[in-house]
Amino acid sequence: MGMQATSKGNMPVVLLKEGGTETKGRDAQKNNIAAAKIIAEIIHTSLGPRGMDKMLVDSLGDVTITNDGATILKEIDVQHPAAKMLVEISKTTDNEVGDGTTSAVVLAGALLEHAEFLIDQDVHPTIIVDGYRKAGKKAKQFLEAIADTVAANDKAVLTKVAKTSMQTKLVRKDSAQLADIVVRSVISVSEKSGEGYDVDIDDIKVEKKAGGSIKDSTIIQGIVLDKEVVHGGMPRRVGDAKIALINTALEISKTETDAKINISNPQQLKSFLDEENKMLKMMVDKVIGSGANVVLCQKGIDDMAQHYLAKAGIIAVRRIKESDLTKLAKATGARIVTNLDDLFEKDLGSAETVEERKIEEDKWVFVEGCKHPKSVTLLLRGGSQRVVDEVERSVHDALMVVRDVILKPEIVAGGGAPETFAATKLRGWAKSLEGREQLAAEKFADALETIPLTLAENAGMDPIDTLTLLRSKQQKGEKWTGIDVMKGKISNMKSSDIVEPLVVKLQIVSASTEAACMILRIDDVIATQKSAGGPPGGGEEGGMPPGMGGMGGMPGMGGMPGMM
Repeated sequence: MGMQATSKGNMPVVLLKEGGTETKGRDAQKNNIAAAKIIAEIIHTSLGPRGMDKMLVDSLGDVTITNDGATILKEIDVQHPAAKMLVEISKTTDNEVGDGTTSAVVLAGALLEHAEFLIDQDVHPTIIVDGYRKAGKKAKQFLEAIADTVAANDKAVLTKVAKTSMQTKLVRKDSAQLADIVVRSVISVSEKSGEGYDVDIDDIKVEKKAGGSIKDSTIIQGIVLDKEVVHGGMPRRVGDAKIALINTALEISKTETDAKINISNPQQLKSFLDEENKMLKMMVDKVIGSGANVVLCQKGIDDMAQHYLAKAGIIAVRRIKESDLTKLAKATGARIVTNLDDLFEKDLGSAETVEERKIEEDKWVFVEGCKHPKSVTLLLRGGSQRVVDEVERSVHDALMVVRDVILKPEIVAGGGAPETFAATKLRGWAKSLEGREQLAAEKFADALETIPLTLAENAGMDPIDTLTLLRSKQQKGEKWTGIDVMKGKISNMKSSDIVEPLVVKLQIVSASTEAACMILRIDDVIATQKSAGGPPGGGEEGGMPPGMGGMGGMPGMGGMPGMM
């Protein structure tokens, strides 16, 4: 049993524990590349405006319908170790730039597929890796060379970028309206810092509610809280709101130490309770004294305190998440107060209205009409839960690309134009390389063209004709020529308003190159099995009869070549 390796003296050496497996050299590479290719195949049909969606059903039967690369890979629980690397690059791309997750995986898959061809021709993987790294670096330079610099706060450009990112999603027909609210929200939370801008996407609160249609989605200059007003006697709406943000409880705190109060007659009990009420009333009086007419509290509010607040005509909401409280502070300009003795008029925030509204069957509190909110809310609607979820994912991508352009105001065209441009330039550059790296660089160029190729394929165009025509136009120096997928023809993407942030393209190239190189450098996969059951220290067999260990290794063996 166990895995045997023989040393020079032809003595069998048992190296790995029973059930351990090792895949070596070519086999290991082939296996890893195959797994990565399967992942890329799953994903590639969802690239571009004509891409299809995937329906993912998890173990509990929850359904997700999406064509967002990162979401798909996150939901299908991938087992194969090499395939997991592709899942990781889609995750990092999502976190870094928010869009281009599908492209990154498709490109990585293509790089590996082309590398496999070279490995079969006895090109050493290390040489391929070197060639790929150089080509990746060069490709990024070519992309930077054709990028256009724009003004960071140019609404028209930002709207085009947001729309482009939504063209590939389910929300396409409403992209104009959604792009508008996305751009408005990002601009309002962006802050000037030195030369450029600073944007924290977390300042934009995204609330979603099934019901209505996507067209009913709106931007609220303020914050929406998915809570209701605490007391029935409180007003449902307050105009010209003065808002107190409190992160302590409006309750009598129990003593920390164990204290006993001996009460011997009813009179004492009454005075004890009266005293408690008096303390609550004092708390409320402090709030009223500050001039507040809205109290938003992070912790609880005692029933008695609610009663006093209601009598004073103050709207109160309790148990608000800390993150929401911070957003409220940014939106209304209030200061979050921990000690009520510290609450003065200058600490209050302001908003035009604070109102409780019914959205479908829930009551939510809207704090809106803030003057210059540094935090806003996007309220997304859609016909069903699945739709709203996908709208939320699309809006996330759009928010991120708008942020990318504000942070680094450079854009390139979409529709596979920059990839084709870089590929054409790379082929010319590859000729300057000596030795076999030249082959790798050419393969890198081929892989880049997988993006326009896949776009054409998904649009039902003839991939070969499309690509040859695209190449010839690019050779003539028409660098903005790409595939207008919706019209099914090749045209100038710039004039079709299909533009993307340069940062996204650079991220796609770096992430996919790194992943491909990492997978190519692996020549040995060693999987160890935990020794089979039984009490620890149960001798060699670990409490199992000899010969059973091999069985323990079986699932491990089966799990390697296959994907799922």
